Amino acid sequence: MATTVKTAISIQKSLFEQAESLAQELNVSRSELFGLAIESFVKNRQNQMLLQEINKAYSDEPDTNDKVRLSKMRKHHRKVVRDKW
Repeated sequence: MATTVKTAISIQKSLFEQAESLAQELNVSRSELFGLAIESFVKNRQNQMLLQEINKAYSDEPDTNDKVRLSKMRKHHRKVVRDKW
């Protein structure tokens, strides 16, 4: 069983009223609604961070040796293709 912790938060009255209405609509307590909301927020944030890390890993430019190697490969490929046509 998960351990729970009590906390107090301050939010705008209009947001509180929306949360209260939604909790009633979903037939859950306000505490459960806030717990679900923060859980969703945390998961979303973790996914964003993971996506940033993936994008960072794929955004690296090739180093100088790779650029030279790629240039030679392109030249060779053009020559091979021209010779066959």
